[in-house]
Amino acid sequence: MTVDVPQGILDALTDVDMPRLPPVRPAAETVAVHGITIPVHRCGCVVVGSGAAGLRVAVELKRRGGDVAVISQSAWGGTSACSGSDKQTLHTANTADRGDDLKAMARAIRAGGAMDEDTAYVEAVGSSRAMASLQYLGLPLPQDRLGGTLRYQTDHDEVGRATSCGPRTSRLMVRVLAEEAIRLGVPIHNHTTAVGILTEDGRACGVLAMRPKESRPENPLGFAAFLAPALVLAAGGPGELYRDSVYPNGCFGSLGLALDAGIELVNLTESQFGIGTRREAFPWNLSGTYVQALPHIYAVGADGAERHFLADYYRTTRELASNVFRKGYQWPFHATRMLDFGSSLVDLAIFRETQAGRRVLMDFNRNPLPAGDGATFDLADLDDDVRAYLGAAGAGQGTPIARLAHMNPLAIELYRRYKVDIAAAPLEFAVNNQHMNGGIAVDVWGRTSLAGCYAVGEAAGTHGVTRPGGAALNAGQVFGTRVAEHVAARGAARAPAAGAAQGPVAAAAARALGALRAASPLGIAAVRAEVQARMSDRAGPFCDAAGVGEALAEARALNALIRAEGLAHGRPAEAARALQWRQTALASEAVLAALDHYVRAGGGSRGARAICAPDGEGVPQGAGGPLDAFRFRTERAADREGQIVVRWDGEAMRVSVRPNRRFDEEARSFFERDWPDWLTGRIHGGDG
Repeated sequence: MTVDVPQGILDALTDVDMPRLPPVRPAAETVAVHGITIPVHRCGCVVVGSGAAGLRVAVELKRRGGDVAVISQSAWGGTSACSGSDKQTLHTANTADRGDDLKAMARAIRAGGAMDEDTAYVEAVGSSRAMASLQYLGLPLPQDRLGGTLRYQTDHDEVGRATSCGPRTSRLMVRVLAEEAIRLGVPIHNHTTAVGILTEDGRACGVLAMRPKESRPENPLGFAAFLAPALVLAAGGPGELYRDSVYPNGCFGSLGLALDAGIELVNLTESQFGIGTRREAFPWNLSGTYVQALPHIYAVGADGAERHFLADYYRTTRELASNVFRKGYQWPFHATRMLDFGSSLVDLAIFRETQAGRRVLMDFNRNPLPAGDGATFDLADLDDDVRAYLGAAGAGQGTPIARLAHMNPLAIELYRRYKVDIAAAPLEFAVNNQHMNGGIAVDVWGRTSLAGCYAVGEAAGTHGVTRPGGAALNAGQVFGTRVAEHVAARGAARAPAAGAAQGPVAAAAARALGALRAASPLGIAAVRAEVQARMSDRAGPFCDAAGVGEALAEARALNALIRAEGLAHGRPAEAARALQWRQTALASEAVLAALDHYVRAGGGSRGARAICAPDGEGVPQGAGGPLDAFRFRTERAADREGQIVVRWDGEAMRVSVRPNRRFDEEARSFFERDWPDWLTGRIHGGDG
């Protein structure tokens, strides 16, 4: 296959090696609690998570004189380093050939509703700075010969604010930030899993972690304590919640950790689902040019017979092919896009095939087959927007693989690295969970409801119902910088924590040890299977009130059993996993509690899910008529004005609704009036 980009360049953008971590200094003290001797590390700020958002906090705080350390379950093993799509997107203000209206960008970011208006503006304003600083560190974002950043359109993006280094954009972000953190001397403690938040007098004061490789007779589970006056949760989203998932294995995130400490979470009803290859093989999103190349999509049953199932949903070949193409920039499932033969009808069709036990595949060596009108696929017979895009891209080649090689050869190279040659064989895929748009509630400085604790990246619930593709990467960089600014402004992180370790460490260790019981009938495998099946089958892209209510009751029962019986484990490494599954089961109940509250109150379909109901106003149509089994409630405009808040009080999930924070677009700053607020630090507000 001939492409006009040298192989060495393709290799450099696909095989992204990560830096070697230098050794970290051993703990200088220990504390004895519950018959265990636990090493204690002290720093000014501890960051949980070594992805792009967490490393941004560490780098920016270190530059400001902060004493900061990072702990990571698996450095370079999270979603930032291991996930992506055809040309993974960074969404920032458009600088390609014209200035951008930052207020308009903020409106676009929050357009789906259930998002704080000030947060959206913060992300818009900070986007150019975030991109420029990444370029300064060496991120190879593409430019034209006059220095403009190359741009394209992505999902929920009508202007074209997207840019990309290719499929490994976030991994490249992690690399340049990691190299800078190492250069600055930030200690990164690898194979260190946070299992509990340390608190004292109502404030966060660090984390209790487990380091299985450091287990000793006097510390058989490898506990380690990290004391710090500032704590940042940046461990990503709850990737293990769903069986049908495109997250890398072992991504537990921070939501259960936060719930366990009584921290408020918001918007847990809002996730993203879309087509991708599952993590059992090589997890990857099939957005962008994978579908814009217009491959043939089909299903195979147990008998080996092929089913051209999309012909049951679209009336004409032109309609079918055009909507497969639109999945490129309308990648996430959205209920309203099932109507009028839109692009999410593709997701519904694939979901039904997999539910029926059939495998769904994408063949890049065949063009789409005819739909019910019998018309042969023709690049000249596509909807105007599709034909214009392919024409501008010069993608007039005769086969999907040739079009893909022309538009994005990196998309092919990436799968080859994982022993999958999509130029030679079809690619199996499904509709998977991909991103949590909700998360830990934060203010415009990233502060959570627990004093001294911050959250950034996918752990933070800042995204609302829908967001432009790549806005999450931008949000992590913008809020990573703002958290560092706020922590530095407080001054508490300039020196290591000085308080006593005994009380906070003893309390956190007691909670952890109380959940680990050798004689428990509950094992990790059973809890995992139950949680993931329940979430995928009854809280996925299609759900109904009865199913959600039943799922919530089951989740409550499971968590009550875990509290009563604990979780069994074998090796020390499994003890940390057991605690993570305990927290994941808690996060599952929180998601279902929020979803049940929303559905019972009459909430309709938006963003992540179609709320199916016999009296629903939205009725998807297939080629043969109405698909009444997937009739759904439409969204109520009023629900966009608030956010569902969930807090675990130790006995039950407390659910409430708060209005979105507003942003006055007419307000104007004035230099001489407002400069003193910056000089004195008044812009940082109180201590949350």
